[in-house]
Amino acid sequence: QEQLVESGGGLVQAGGSLRLSCAASERIFSINVMGWYRQARGKQRELVAFITRGGSTNYADSVKGRFTISRDTAKNTVYLQMNSLKPEDTAVYYCNAIPQLPFWGQGTQVTVSS
Repeated sequence: QEQLVESGGGLVQAGGSLRLSCAASERIFSINVMGWYRQARGKQRELVAFITRGGSTNYADSVKGRFTISRDTAKNTVYLQMNSLKPEDTAVYYCNAIPQLPFWGQGTQVTVSS
């Protein structure tokens, strides 16, 4: 069964760090560009970062220099290392492919306190 399972969120103070993980089924992970998205309350979901099968990465301007996306092929897992977190990073974080698959995981809540 194809699935996306995000984990690693939590409550952290501004300036702190978190590492998110996304476990995907092997088929999803092997054929797609994988990305991390986030949705803050009252806002649309936005793409934060993505990584190609070859390891090339791209970041939204708002997180560039603070977040790092990576993937572990052996574990079918995508990671998002988030450093220097800001209150405006507070959101539910999701992983998905690019283009998006027709389903989403449950997401993981990240809350950054000031």
